[in-house]
Amino acid sequence: MKRNRSLIRRYGYWVFAVGAGIVLIYLEDEDIEPFFSIAAFLYWSLLLYWAARWLFGQIKSTIKQKKEKTRIELLHLQSQVNPHFFFNTLNNLYGLVEKDTKKAQQLILKLSDMMRYGIYEGQKDQVTIEEEVEYLNNYIALHNARYRKKNEIRFNQHIQKEGIKVMPLLFIILVENAFKHGVENLREGAYVHINLIAGEDEISFAVENNFDNGELPEEPGIGLKNLKRRLELAYPKSHSLTYTDTNDVYKAQLTLKSL
Repeated sequence: MKRNRSLIRRYGYWVFAVGAGIVLIYLEDEDIEPFFSIAAFLYWSLLLYWAARWLFGQIKSTIKQKKEKTRIELLHLQSQVNPHFFFNTLNNLYGLVEKDTKKAQQLILKLSDMMRYGIYEGQKDQVTIEEEVEYLNNYIALHNARYRKKNEIRFNQHIQKEGIKVMPLLFIILVENAFKHGVENLREGAYVHINLIAGEDEISFAVENNFDNGELPEEPGIGLKNLKRRLELAYPKSHSLTYTDTNDVYKAQLTLKSL
């Protein structure tokens, strides 16, 4: 009932206005009074002006609603980024507290920084590339602390200009996959090579890791599907994401246009 009343109020005025205009045209055609010719012209001019303004408002409102829907979906996707990593790390820290208290304290601070970043910075539309790099460094440090085996982890960074903007928590999914499907499953000889080149116009992020061919899933996981959707929403027609696996080596390449 409320919706029907709203529709009546919204369109009833236009029906009345158009009807009044038709009456004026009728009176003009009947030559009852020359005044009606001027009145009809002014009336229809004003009516067209308000109609155009109303149409513009409707288009603007639709665009705003679409942007808001996109923003809400992005926030929802960002909130799903690697929650299980934090639980695993907390479990490892629990056992480390008694063995090496000082090291445990350092790692707790790193984990705290990561959680704070995910909660606050992760909800923003943009962050600096330096903030993302620090987040990735903390992630790598926490992972290295988990393993007793020797792994080769390299993170090469070349940032051409400070303050380059990027959507938060994009790169972490590719790094997380490299550890999850490579380092965690290989008993020895595991490596992860990460290369970041951030320029004024383009950001290139590449991850390479070896893996156990029998452990690689047949279908892309939720993380990659999440990443693809976020890229579609935040970087429409301005990104490229490719990945290949040959000879037990997995390579992922993400290229973005700088924001």
